[in-house]
Amino acid sequence: MKLNLRIWRQKGPQSTGKLTEYPLPDVSPDSSFLEMLDLLNEALLHKGEEPVAFDHDCREGICGMCGLVINGIAHGPEAATTTCQLHMRHFKEGDTITIEPWRARAFPVMKDLIVDRTSFDRIIEAGGYVSVSTGSAPDGNAIPIPKAKADMAMDAAACIGCGACVAACPNTSAMLFTAAKVGHLANLPQGQTERYQRVVDMVDQMDHEGFGGCTNMGECRAVCPKEISLDFIAMMNGELWKAALKGVTPSQKR
Repeated sequence: MKLNLRIWRQKGPQSTGKLTEYPLPDVSPDSSFLEMLDLLNEALLHKGEEPVAFDHDCREGICGMCGLVINGIAHGPEAATTTCQLHMRHFKEGDTITIEPWRARAFPVMKDLIVDRTSFDRIIEAGGYVSVSTGSAPDGNAIPIPKAKADMAMDAAACIGCGACVAACPNTSAMLFTAAKVGHLANLPQGQTERYQRVVDMVDQMDHEGFGGCTNMGECRAVCPKEISLDFIAMMNGELWKAALKGVTPSQKR
């Protein structure tokens, strides 16, 4: 099928970007969205033009690298789907597809469709390590955990850190991402020692990175490829209240 692509092109972080149109014929409906971009880049290289820069890695919906805003929706029109899992059969002959990077102050555009998401890494780093000695892997796995708690921890751990929640939120909030990372360890016995210091430090780092506040609009949940529940945001707010009652303050002075 024939498509018309409108793609954000930007040479660097300090450059001014713009949407550039590219006609693309002979796209197979069975190809993935990233394979379609590969096809475009092959055509651009053949004409001696610079290819479109975009992030990708596993192309299996696991790594979270392939974040694109497609026709105004983070990861595109299909629910619970990463960009790399989106196939061209969900579009029609002659469609115009607008492709943009994540839009957030904390995710500056590096080039074209690539943004710097190291702010997420710094939030995770702020959470620190667990100090509980679990021994070898079999010993660690032998620690009794109630099934309800284990299921909740696994639901939170499903977050791949793609940033779609930030891209979709009108406030560019990272609450769903941070809450998932907090909720993972808060529901496990290994995470109890630093439980309250962890949530305070991670939220403090999130605010320091420039992410917006959460106003419970739910846009984050709607585009999350792993369907992380908003319940984790409520849980994290509860953890913050408990930490405040215990007098826990951020370990890093700003």
